[in-house]
Amino acid sequence: MKLHPVDVKTLRPEIFRLFQTQTPLLAAGTPGRCNVMTIGWGQLGTLWNKPVCTVYVRPERFTYQFMEENPFFSVCVLPEAYQNARAFCGSKSGRETDKIKECGLTAAFRPDGAPYLEEAGLVLVCRKLYVQDLDASCVLDHGLIDPYYGKMGRWHRAYTGEIAEVLET
Repeated sequence: MKLHPVDVKTLRPEIFRLFQTQTPLLAAGTPGRCNVMTIGWGQLGTLWNKPVCTVYVRPERFTYQFMEENPFFSVCVLPEAYQNARAFCGSKSGRETDKIKECGLTAAFRPDGAPYLEEAGLVLVCRKLYVQDLDASCVLDHGLIDPYYGKMGRWHRAYTGEIAEVLET
């Protein structure tokens, strides 16, 4: 089936379990240079009276530079048949391999340059509105920190984007 636009207001409440159950791919970049990565953290809601999606990316990730350099990103939910692609994109770096090509996926771009994957069953195309680094001093439950940060890496950066378009099969 081909992706087609749908009204964000028609999405069912199940969409809010997206990050817990379906392990979407984050796509960012341009037609000349694009990358995807598996994401497990995200939020959906309303901010400044706009439907928004927030995703989290560590500065060490290859996708981070694409998120920094481009005004759009997309959250792409692949059908279950692409479980191996989701796993591959979560275990390999785009610095070493073209994950889109390796997984047999097809990058597509809206006229404004927003990237997405044609094979997705659901795509949230987002225009960045707000960016902020997570801060250890703001965490109220310090038991949450060690399992995710301990001695590894820097803290995630949160990217909140207005959901500019929803594509669904």
